[in-house]
Amino acid sequence: MAATSANSVLLYIFSWLGLVVFSSLLKYLIGKTRSTKRTETPLSPPSLPIIGHLHLIGSVIPKSFHALSKLYGPLIHLRLGASTCILVSNVQVAKQVLKTNEINFINRPHFGSSEYYLYKGFNFVTAPYGPYWRFMKKLCMTQLLSSSQLGRFMHIREQEIKKLLKSLVDCSSEGRECDLCFELTTLTNNILCRMAMSTTCLDKDKNSNDDANEIHGLVKEFMELAAKLSIGEVLGPLGKLDIFGYGKKLFKTLSRFDQILERIMEEHENNKCDDHEGETWDMMDVLLQVYNHPNAQERLTRNHIKGFFLDIFLAGTDTTSVALLWTMAEILNRPTVLKKLRPEIDAVVGSTRLVNESDVPKLPYLQAVVKEALRLHPSAPLVLREAVEDCMINGYNIKKQTRTIINVYAVMRDPEAWANPEEFIPERFLEATDHLSKMSVNDVKYVPFGFGKRGCPGASLALTVINVTVASLIQCFNWRIKGGDKVNMEEGSSFSTGLAQPLVCYPLTCFNPFSLSP
Repeated sequence: MAATSANSVLLYIFSWLGLVVFSSLLKYLIGKTRSTKRTETPLSPPSLPIIGHLHLIGSVIPKSFHALSKLYGPLIHLRLGASTCILVSNVQVAKQVLKTNEINFINRPHFGSSEYYLYKGFNFVTAPYGPYWRFMKKLCMTQLLSSSQLGRFMHIREQEIKKLLKSLVDCSSEGRECDLCFELTTLTNNILCRMAMSTTCLDKDKNSNDDANEIHGLVKEFMELAAKLSIGEVLGPLGKLDIFGYGKKLFKTLSRFDQILERIMEEHENNKCDDHEGETWDMMDVLLQVYNHPNAQERLTRNHIKGFFLDIFLAGTDTTSVALLWTMAEILNRPTVLKKLRPEIDAVVGSTRLVNESDVPKLPYLQAVVKEALRLHPSAPLVLREAVEDCMINGYNIKKQTRTIINVYAVMRDPEAWANPEEFIPERFLEATDHLSKMSVNDVKYVPFGFGKRGCPGASLALTVINVTVASLIQCFNWRIKGGDKVNMEEGSSFSTGLAQPLVCYPLTCFNPFSLSP
């Protein structure tokens, strides 16, 4: 009886020890597996054969990516057909990519359209980080888009804004509706074309608007074709066959753009003016000077110049007009914002003149409204980067050449960084509010123009145009929305994610700058 009892006790002890050892081993293996997974690839949503995660992506891509991040986390591995990438969707992970590992993610990837791109290897935006890119970035910041250069062409911006206002005053006097999208796109396109390629040395009788209109049409066509060609990425090798002929169409579009640019370059070269200080030089003049300089730090070709201008038009026309449109839409949908904005403008400007660029620093609420519109509706909602070397992001091993998408749309709606992130609250950008409102150049949570070395060099120009244009539209007009009391805020599916529906309004003149005494 005693022996039986002793055997039972021993069996219990050995069973208990075995269980402890087994449990410890199991915990070790599970921990090792988790550790291994943590250093391999980020979490990936359920995928389908061949198409991968394409079935999870809707027409408004940034919004779809944002919805995925809410389900699967701020760092996701996606397979879009034959193409793979990682998706970054919050401030904490974006900071690791854009700031902590900035140099490792400083290059931008090339996509399907590059095979049919006439200026492949000559453009600035997707140039690899190196001597040429650094030279062009320095040239942008010190000459092409410097504060002094922007100041020289303030009269161009003033003239084009007055053209816009005159068109709207005419609509008002005739009781006509206006498509604000068309009007604002015309404004930004003309400003950019004149600052980029117009000079007082050209024939004054020449109608440069013909070139501006054609360039804008070609750039728009390029964007549409490039988007269709990028779909070829999901087809892998089959995408190179150009089954639908988009590649040939893109090449034809770029060839026409090239002809226009070549003619404009020749006109600039043949009509040199005696301006040794460069006081009236536009961007074309500056680049041609570098092109002709025998001892320039970097040797530019004519294709470098043409590629740069295509980049400028792609980056600057639709993005600025879309930002203007969203800002106006948010204001028109919020009478309380308008009630604060108009008295601020009246107090600073008065009733005897039109608001101008020098007034903007004295209009903090206007600036806050614009900043909040850019936070909710960034014109460039997706930032594309590519890893130069292997690195660790958020505990995962990211291999070199991994394509990385930073969803700026989601980053600037991160609830960990923004209070009430889905709401339009301009007051968050005023100094009197909490610490979350205080932006700095090193703050990754507010990146409507990108971040760091690869940030948009034209941000200052864009903000200048947006602020003074919005102020002018509010100072001069009351607005009645066609078809209802609210603007339809549905987002479209273009690269710059503009409004899905045209913003058609009736402008009602409340201050006519053209009736003032000279």
